[in-house]
Amino acid sequence: MSEHGRRQVLRTGLGAVAGSTVLGAVVGGATPASATPRRDGPFGAGGAVTRGEPGPARADLPWVADLGDGRYQNPVLNADWSDPDAIRVGRYFYLVASTFNRVPGLPVLRSADLVNWTVIGHALTELLPKDHFSEPRHGEGVWAPALRHHDGKFWIFYPDPDFGIFMVTATDPRGPWSTPRPVKPGQGLIDPCPLWDDDGQAYLVHAWAKSRSGINNRLTLHRMSPDGTTLLDEGRIVINGDDLPGYTTLEGPKLYKRDGWYWIFAPAGGVTNGWQSAFRSRSIWGPYEDRIVLAQGDTPVNGPHQGAWVTTESGEDWFLHFQDRGPYGRVVHLQPMRWRADGWPVMGTDDGSGRGAPVLVHTKPRVHGRTEVTAPATSDDFTGTELGKQWMWQANADPAWWSPRRLPSGLALVCRPSPVADDLRLLPNVLGQRLPAESFTATTSMKLSTATAGSRAGLVVLGETYAWAGLRHDGDRTVLVCRTAAQDAAEVDAVTPVPLRRGRSAVRLRVSVRPGAVCQFAADVDGRGFRPLGAPFPATAGKWIGATLGLFATGPATGATGGVTTGGTSDVATGGTSDVTTVRTSDVATGGARVVAASDTGGAAEFDWFRVGPISS
Repeated sequence: MSEHGRRQVLRTGLGAVAGSTVLGAVVGGATPASATPRRDGPFGAGGAVTRGEPGPARADLPWVADLGDGRYQNPVLNADWSDPDAIRVGRYFYLVASTFNRVPGLPVLRSADLVNWTVIGHALTELLPKDHFSEPRHGEGVWAPALRHHDGKFWIFYPDPDFGIFMVTATDPRGPWSTPRPVKPGQGLIDPCPLWDDDGQAYLVHAWAKSRSGINNRLTLHRMSPDGTTLLDEGRIVINGDDLPGYTTLEGPKLYKRDGWYWIFAPAGGVTNGWQSAFRSRSIWGPYEDRIVLAQGDTPVNGPHQGAWVTTESGEDWFLHFQDRGPYGRVVHLQPMRWRADGWPVMGTDDGSGRGAPVLVHTKPRVHGRTEVTAPATSDDFTGTELGKQWMWQANADPAWWSPRRLPSGLALVCRPSPVADDLRLLPNVLGQRLPAESFTATTSMKLSTATAGSRAGLVVLGETYAWAGLRHDGDRTVLVCRTAAQDAAEVDAVTPVPLRRGRSAVRLRVSVRPGAVCQFAADVDGRGFRPLGAPFPATAGKWIGATLGLFATGPATGATGGVTTGGTSDVATGGTSDVTTVRTSDVATGGARVVAASDTGGAAEFDWFRVGPISS
């Protein structure tokens, strides 16, 4: 069912959507989330709304999971927060997700109720080896992590399938996090998860990537040093999916202990159409018995699997998992979970046999106090001295790529000379974020300030294919362009470039995204309103990630490698023949040692703001 259809059903109060079932109210009921917003807890609301602005009205957000009446709708995170793992520490829940080649990596999200989430930081400011990830390495980098709290610290164990298993720690989940420490070097090691047992012994389970190791569909368990730095043995296969009828791609294990049983929650069957299994044994080394505890059933939620079991302070059990939605990425659902009389867990709606099916609407978890209706930030007025937590680069970032603009506020992206400027998939300095909903609009206002022919900047929807709209300097004029690139193909014009009037170098750009990830660019070059630019096009996923909604600026390779420096006295150059562009010192927030301007580069693009909202019709 489309998002529009789902909302129509919700408005009628039916409470059931496309095969899902609304279960009975949680004992005690949930506190409605329509209360007055407040700064909830010691970490505030950073990463939830536009920086420096009050909380947006519900109608201004492209997706809100909290229905405001004590219920929620899935997905609770309607964006590419893939391979989630979550824990509760005190009254708050924390969630981490895989990020692959994107930087910063390992986002940390926080929630008071498992429905309303805020990004509070990232555990990785760069990917290692640093030089290797200085260019986009699509499909590489940070795969499925595990998050735990032990001995007064937060621990994240994460895999890089080409380099091994790593660990970082922090006493505060906002950071700073420790430098990544290799726990087990090697190729094909993925999806690690630790367990500290009651007797002080520690263990780590992981899966295998066939693309690197030649094997998969099995889970290996190691003894681990209690400080999490070293594995103490060569490991033992404790579950072999090849021995289980119908099992393929067994991976993503999460290791728990409950009432004397060791549990491994693990998905199988593949990313798109898999299921969630639970395995249990009285010995951590097995043998394990298995049961499928969550599958699609007759719901529209394909492949509901790989995630985290959490328990609230009041004792309710819940399960977070992802659903692969192609260009939208792996969105996160929340399922009620209970323990059956036979001792097995079931997630969602029990079919009577112990196999659950996802719910789309349900009573919220029962938590203490009122919670603020939030969603991870998307819009940005660029009022801060740092980038908002919603933004990511395609590779390890160079501070010289960008600059905050103070008077008025805004963001300057340098038209960095690059030999791969003609293919945005290969460009590290694309500043992007996740698609935030099934339907939405994203709008920005920008100016291209350059004297270098071939420099260009704009708004992009980027995946294995891509399309962008923006401005390009063609030597004697600035033109409005819209270009597309098919998979493994070069860019082509989607429309004939349109020259701007002499002296103009600014435009407002918009992309509207509708169900099925069908996108339409539009532009306003004269203040008379937006007009469609090019034909509708489909967004496509990247390698293991959803499509990216991004901003970029780049220039042709000229041999210049300089970054950006400030301190000039002239305004941004908009014409002439010089390749040197200087940004006025008073127009740039330098932040002390942070000094940025466009010098010996292809100029700069200045973005005034970036606003995301629902489609009005």
